[in-house]
Amino acid sequence: MTRYARVIGTGGYLPDEIRTNEQISQTVDTSDSWIIERTGIKSRRIAGPDETASSMAEIAARQAIEAAGCDPEQIDLIIVATGTPDRVYPSTGCLLQQRLGIKDCVSFDVQAACSGSIFALNIADQYIKSGAAKTILVVGTEICSRIVDWTDRGTCILFGDGAGAVLLGLSEETGILSTHIHSDGEYEDLLYCPNPQAASESNKHESAFISMRGNEVFKVAVNTLGRIVDETLEANNMDKEAIDWLVPHQANIRIIAATAKKLKMSMDQVVVTLENQGNTSSASVLLAFNEAIRDGRIQRGQVVLLEAFGAGFTWGSALIKY
Repeated sequence: MTRYARVIGTGGYLPDEIRTNEQISQTVDTSDSWIIERTGIKSRRIAGPDETASSMAEIAARQAIEAAGCDPEQIDLIIVATGTPDRVYPSTGCLLQQRLGIKDCVSFDVQAACSGSIFALNIADQYIKSGAAKTILVVGTEICSRIVDWTDRGTCILFGDGAGAVLLGLSEETGILSTHIHSDGEYEDLLYCPNPQAASESNKHESAFISMRGNEVFKVAVNTLGRIVDETLEANNMDKEAIDWLVPHQANIRIIAATAKKLKMSMDQVVVTLENQGNTSSASVLLAFNEAIRDGRIQRGQVVLLEAFGAGFTWGSALIKY
């Protein structure tokens, strides 16, 4: 039997509060037109005071489980991608497991910044193909708004909160065709978020907010994502024309457009959600994937390329026959 990890359900959650560019421009030196021109973002969602990464993950996960018509007790493994966990430990995966009431299950977190959900899909794919698991819940969930300095216009305009989920099941039908993940710590200082509580004496006074050198990150991201596209196509002996949909990490419309150009794809074939969601880090790819499935754009049998780039740097792709 050929074993495939096949998508059997998806889900997503966005908090109720909407924070617009106009609202941000009242507290920092920026404007709606400036933000849209440079990022493509008009608004983003902000988690409520009582919401957490695990509470948002639960809502997205329950949607995915319901869409699959699956008994939660069938889930063998939960992998949560997050850079904003409820606690240092236990993992957000364990907290989600408890929320879902699943007893006989393994759960853990993956931290690969904005590429987290791709890394989680890579791990889940290996578990299913090896026979170590049959049903796996993958969730990306982030409360970026709590690690953003809202006086720093270079970062506060970019990020939002949310959770996306996908349920994978063992199948003889084609599912995940391949996954590809990479990292390079050489660029650690271009995009990072300090942890003052665990820092050394020399940098323990750093503020616990995202720090980013935007122009440098942009250049590396565009070049790196171009290479991951080539790697993915070559690994599957596939032409660009065989891809029906591109579901990219929702960081910047210019990066997304550059990747679409690399694939010679019309933007009509690209799932874009950042206009009203911003960058939800590890949640963004799964949120976009879920949205395009639920509104009917992505249909069964179509080939979908998911890709992401994040701090580390980390980057990766997942090619899926949905």
